[in-house]
Amino acid sequence: MTATTNEYDIRKQKLARISDSGEIVYKDRYVVTHDLDAACQLEDGTENVAVAGRIVSLRKMGKMAFGHIADIDGKFQFLMKKDFIEATYQAFKDNVDIGDYIGLSGEIFTTKTQEKTLIVKEWTLLSKSLRPLPEKFHGITDKEQKYRKRYLDLISSRESVRRFQLRTRFINTIRAYLNRHKFIEIDTPVLTNKASGALAKPFLTHNNALDIDVYLRIAPETYLKRAIAGGYNRVYEFARCFRNEGIDPSHLPDFTMLEYYAAYWNYLDNMAFTESLIKAAVQETIGGLQFTYQGTAIDLDGPWEKKSFRELIMQDCGIDLVAADDKASLVAAIEANGITIDRDIKDKSIGYGTLVDLLYKKVSRPKLINPTFLTEHPLDISPLARKNDDNPAIVDRFQLVINGWEVVNAYSELIDPIDQMDRFRSQLEARELGDMEAMETDEEFVTCMEYGMPPMSGWGMGIDRFVALLTDTEHLRDVVLFPLLKPEK
Repeated sequence: MTATTNEYDIRKQKLARISDSGEIVYKDRYVVTHDLDAACQLEDGTENVAVAGRIVSLRKMGKMAFGHIADIDGKFQFLMKKDFIEATYQAFKDNVDIGDYIGLSGEIFTTKTQEKTLIVKEWTLLSKSLRPLPEKFHGITDKEQKYRKRYLDLISSRESVRRFQLRTRFINTIRAYLNRHKFIEIDTPVLTNKASGALAKPFLTHNNALDIDVYLRIAPETYLKRAIAGGYNRVYEFARCFRNEGIDPSHLPDFTMLEYYAAYWNYLDNMAFTESLIKAAVQETIGGLQFTYQGTAIDLDGPWEKKSFRELIMQDCGIDLVAADDKASLVAAIEANGITIDRDIKDKSIGYGTLVDLLYKKVSRPKLINPTFLTEHPLDISPLARKNDDNPAIVDRFQLVINGWEVVNAYSELIDPIDQMDRFRSQLEARELGDMEAMETDEEFVTCMEYGMPPMSGWGMGIDRFVALLTDTEHLRDVVLFPLLKPEK
C-alpha cells in the first residue's frame, strides 16, 4: 500500500511539473494516420506515421528509450533516440510513465527480431496516468477485482481481450446471417407493464413521470410477436433481459438474449434453421465445429440428435411418462425409483409439467453434451406455445441443450387468443398457490392476438451462455464486460 501511495504521489508531482511548464496535460485530440494493427503492416521507410495508445512497457536508458503502446487490437513498439528529439527527450524521460497515453509520429523500420517499430521524430503526452498499472492481475484472489476493474483486466490480459472480441464476432456473425435471411432487427421496451414472455421472477421499479410501477423485461417475446401481428414477417432483437433470481456459473440476473420470430414457420422449420444458423455462426467465429469446454469435447458437426421428454426420461431412469401421466403417479414413480429432487415434489405449487421438468433436469440434462433437441414439453410449463394437434397434453416446442445447458428455447407460437387466455388463467392459479415464477395475465397481448396473428415460430438464445461455451469460460461473469456486483465496503 505504501509503495502504491508513493508512486501515486510521484506521478502527481510530475503532473504538477508539466502543468507548471504551461503544457496542457489532458489533450482534447490527436490526429492518427494509422491504427496500431495497421501500422504493424507498413513497409520499412514509411514516414510521417502518427499513432497513439497507452504505454504498456517502457525502458529508459541514457540516450535511448523504447517500449510499447497498446490498444484493444494489440501493441506496437516505438524507439526514441535523443539525437532525433533533442529538445523534448529529457522531458519524456522525466515525466512519462507506463500507463500514460501518448501520440507518436515518425518512420517505420523492422528490428533484428523482426518486430515492426516506429523511430520517433515527435511525441505528445495525451493523458497522464496517476495510478500505476498492476504488475500482476490474475489468480483466484484477484477474480473479483477483474470484474470490478474490467478496464485493468483488458489492459493486462490478452486472453480477456480475445474472449470479448470473440463475443462481438459471434454476435455480428449471427446478425449478418439473420439479415441475409430477411430478418429485421427491431427494439422493444425494457420497462413494461407486465412481466410477460417467460416463466421468471421479475424486477419491479417505479416510473415517476407516469407514477406507475413497471417491470424490467424478462423477455422481449410478446412485443416481437406484436410486430409480427403488425405485418413484419421476420424480426429479431439482441435484448438485455432481467430476472430477479439466483446467480451461479450459468445464470445471471441481467443477461443478453437473442430472440427471433418468423411468420408461417412451425417449430420443425425453426429447428432446421437453428441448426444451420448455429453451425454457420460457430464455424465463422472459431474456424471449426469442435471445441472443448472444461475438459469435455463438444462436437457440433453432423445431424443433431432429437429426443422427447418421454424418450430421455425412460432411457435415463426407466419412468414412462405415458404410464405416469398425472402428478400422483409421477410422484409415486419418482419415489419408487429412489430419485432425489431438490424440491418438495408433493408441494401443491408444483404441477405435473413442472415435476416432469424437474425430473428431466435431475436425471437427463447433465448427460446431454453434444447438441440435442429436446421436444414434447408438457403443456403447463409452456404457456405461450402451441398445443400439439395429436396430443393436447404436450406442445410443439424444442430446447437446444449443449453440455447440460439449455441454450435455445423455441416453439410453434400460440396464436389462438381463447386458448392463450385459458393458459394465463392457469398461470394465475399457479401464482395463487405460491409459484412466483408463473406468468402474469397480459390482457393487451391477448387483445393483439384477437386482431389476428399468422402462424409463426421463434426462439430465444442466451448469448452469454453460448459465448462461455465457445471460450471455455467457467462463469458467465467472465464473458460479461461489467457484471453487477455488491458495492465494496
